[in-house]
Amino acid sequence: MDRIIEKKKWNTKRILLIAGITALIVIITLCIVYGSGKSKLTVDPERLTISEVTKGPFQEFIPVNGVVLPITTIYLDAVEGGRVEKLFVEDGTDMKAGQPIMKLADLDLELQLANQQTAVYNVLTQMQISKNQAQQNTIGYLQGMADVNNSYREAERVYKLDQKLYAQKAIGLQEYQVAVNAYDYAKNKRDLNNQILKRDSVNVKLQAQQSQDNLKNMQNSLELMKQKVGDLIVKAPVDGQLTSMDAEVGQNINKGERLGEIDVLSGYKVRVNIDEHYISRVYNGLMGDFSFADKTYKLKIKKVFTQVTNGQFQVDMEFIGAAPQGIRRGQTLQIRLALSDETQAVLVPKGGFYQTTGGNWIFKLSADGKTAYKVDIQLNRQNPDYYEVTGGLQPGDKVVTSSYDTYGDMQELVLSK
Repeated sequence: MDRIIEKKKWNTKRILLIAGITALIVIITLCIVYGSGKSKLTVDPERLTISEVTKGPFQEFIPVNGVVLPITTIYLDAVEGGRVEKLFVEDGTDMKAGQPIMKLADLDLELQLANQQTAVYNVLTQMQISKNQAQQNTIGYLQGMADVNNSYREAERVYKLDQKLYAQKAIGLQEYQVAVNAYDYAKNKRDLNNQILKRDSVNVKLQAQQSQDNLKNMQNSLELMKQKVGDLIVKAPVDGQLTSMDAEVGQNINKGERLGEIDVLSGYKVRVNIDEHYISRVYNGLMGDFSFADKTYKLKIKKVFTQVTNGQFQVDMEFIGAAPQGIRRGQTLQIRLALSDETQAVLVPKGGFYQTTGGNWIFKLSADGKTAYKVDIQLNRQNPDYYEVTGGLQPGDKVVTSSYDTYGDMQELVLSK
């Protein structure tokens, strides 16, 4: 007798079909959730820095450090070398112009001075001897001229007398010719002696001038030598404070070696180091400010040194108005150097978010403050406190400005209470 076989409801084929359909539904659901939705991350708001976007005055500036220096520093270099024989003052002493600082000794230089003095004395002595000799020669020439003139006058008298007698035929031609010859000789001799006397006068003046010029040159050399010996005593060139002096008795100092500095204390300047990145934006006239003793003081760049050393260049800044009371040489000041004028701008406080986003986007809080979502933004200038916002945010918006390092590619933050 045949038996009816009951059909199974959950056979293998049916189970596989149902499992496949279920898996397909799950996959489709996940694609819908994660493909078309946003990736979210729940975070503790206590660990976030939430800042408000504001509108206010903005000025681009950079923080720099400056060192206070005297407004003028005079360097003391050894004009002459020598051994330190005596120190008159110590480092840090307030000096008056011309006040001795130290004495150097140089025996060779002092010997040269003595030799030059002797040479000048010898020249003076020789000049006196030559002058006396010239005077004696002149006296001899004058005496000879007197004799010649006397002979000339006598020859002239005889000549004129014989000329009359000869005309009257009282004397013969021979006697008259003797008188003529004697007269011509006396006249020629007188003219020759006049020339000798004039030449002597010119020679005396020329020799005297040459001797004076030689003496003057030697005296100038002597004065120069005295000055060189005088430079062995190092003196303060101006009123000020002696600094950086490093010399000991017995030490040998070379010519041109730095002995110290004189700081003119009539005012101060500030020497500032700035990163070379800003060299094209820094120029004379830029302003800066700093706080000292609960007051704010202003500075202005007066000189830019364009030489770059170790990635930095330097500028000198002067005080606008009086320098602060109590400020000292070598003191370090923290200065805010302005790179632009103050303008009104939309501002977002600086924070760790920039390292992740590069300033291209930020997490902005929703109106209810329960979530924060990505928004694209545009940032322009910056200072140590703020970024200037040029697009994507409005005053009053609240944003997350702390670090995003742990958020990965999350599109939305859920702020858990």
